[in-house]
Amino acid sequence: MRPAQFIALFLFAATMSLASCARPARLSHRAASPTGAGAVACAEAAATDAGLEILRSGGSAADAAVAVALALAVVHPQAGNLGGGGFAVVKNGGAVTTLDFRETAPRAATHDMFLDPDGKVIPEASLVGGLAAGVPGSPAGLFELHHRHGFLPWRAIVQPAIRLARDGFTVSQRLHDAVEWETDLLTRFPETAAVWLPEGKPPEPGTVMRLPELAATLAAYAERGPEAIMSGSVASAVASASRDHGGVLTTADLSDYRPVWREPLRFRAFGWEVASMRLPSSGGFILAQSLGMLEHLGWDRLPREGVDRLHLLAEVWRRAYSDRFLLGDPARMPTDVSRLLGLEWIAARAAGIDRARATPSAQVHPWSGSEAGEAAATVHLSVADGAGEMVALTSTLNGWFGCGVYVKGAGFLLNNEMDDFVVSPGRPNLFGLVQGEANSVAPEARMLSSMSPTIAWRGSESIALGSRGGSRIPTSTMQVLLDLIVDGDSLRAAVDRPRIHHQWLPDQITAERGALDDTTRAALEMRGHTIREDEEIGEVNVVRRLSGGELEAAADARGPGAAGLTNQ
Repeated sequence: MRPAQFIALFLFAATMSLASCARPARLSHRAASPTGAGAVACAEAAATDAGLEILRSGGSAADAAVAVALALAVVHPQAGNLGGGGFAVVKNGGAVTTLDFRETAPRAATHDMFLDPDGKVIPEASLVGGLAAGVPGSPAGLFELHHRHGFLPWRAIVQPAIRLARDGFTVSQRLHDAVEWETDLLTRFPETAAVWLPEGKPPEPGTVMRLPELAATLAAYAERGPEAIMSGSVASAVASASRDHGGVLTTADLSDYRPVWREPLRFRAFGWEVASMRLPSSGGFILAQSLGMLEHLGWDRLPREGVDRLHLLAEVWRRAYSDRFLLGDPARMPTDVSRLLGLEWIAARAAGIDRARATPSAQVHPWSGSEAGEAAATVHLSVADGAGEMVALTSTLNGWFGCGVYVKGAGFLLNNEMDDFVVSPGRPNLFGLVQGEANSVAPEARMLSSMSPTIAWRGSESIALGSRGGSRIPTSTMQVLLDLIVDGDSLRAAVDRPRIHHQWLPDQITAERGALDDTTRAALEMRGHTIREDEEIGEVNVVRRLSGGELEAAADARGPGAAGLTNQ
């Protein structure tokens, strides 16, 4: 079966859900896991330790993933969160499910809410302050992941994060640098600066930081589940913080939020089965279409080093990101996604690629834009347990420290995900992505995302991976996946290998500094590519189960992350 045929076979209605998620919260104990073995890879060592602690206690991969995500909300607050959202892919034996806990627009949101009376974009309105915040999905989503796939009591899962917030954690260089980088944002909000700029400056690396308000919120969350945050006094504090800074979030927005279980986007690539997220994540779409084109073009038969593979990567991404322009919330999007992932479309897209010459992006789609700086306010974690379950989970605030608004009394920041909608057609968002009307602002809509938590398997071998990095998430994830399933790299080699990126607009290849030697760079430029260098692209964290059952884990050295294994 050709790759695109497999895609079409599995592309069910994008709005299909496996559970309404509207049932009452359940806090009861479930049967203990029979094994304490497992693997964790994420962005911070303290969070990895939290996941390993849960695995050693007999928790499932889902239990550990939730513990890691909550620990990241404490020790990696520029991206880890209670005030944001995300996606998770879960594989347990032959069953694969995906959870969408993406933020939604408030009910009071309107199509032109970020435009002035003359139709011009209001500077920073979708990025800074209360109006930039969507309804958080993480509190309900993480609880739902545990509810469906957890084994240990809910209270036990939250304890590592409570301890970190209450007793203190060591400030990392990454956190210090993030606060320093975003000092201008944080100082706009006195209540935010009071926490993250003690004595008017970033906390020093190696010092101990305590977050008592967040510890209290987490303690309530451990006892009452998501209603401790999405209703009552914390919800009122969120609504007040939003309103005080020009936003429109209400307590009803919070109490009515529901995560959604969706059928995964499944496809085949180079002999492997792959499962990733459906819309409103565009990450799975970009992976499926790009890998389908590469297989159609015989990418795996080309020499690994040199220009040919790099040229084709740029060209398939140019087309996939162009098609992303058509995507949005599946509940309100008219585009037939199955057609864009079908055999005929993939073959036609691939046929338009000149192997010797770059296609100008203006000829692929008539929009123009400019690339904005890549924010790092996304975290990805990968977990496997000894009983066969794997979880790939990506969560975000969008920009570092989100919209900058701190929820006083609750201890967490609000996201600025409203910028992931189309604020004005043709205007690039924070990540330089130019998007279409299908992703316009609407009440309760889910904004398009690039997050790409992914699980791939062949026989008894399986891989869970994903990345941070905004629009660069799909391309980072895909390059590591290709290194593993096509070229047979070790986890360490695949994660460390230099990366490139292309996203249609701007019309350029972004390459990590040192990724291209002079000969390769000149050859790409001779084919018509413009090259831009950057320090780093993405931050991929991955775990792998080998055919014999052994587990491996690797955290990306581009960040301060850590990977760990436990056998007890």
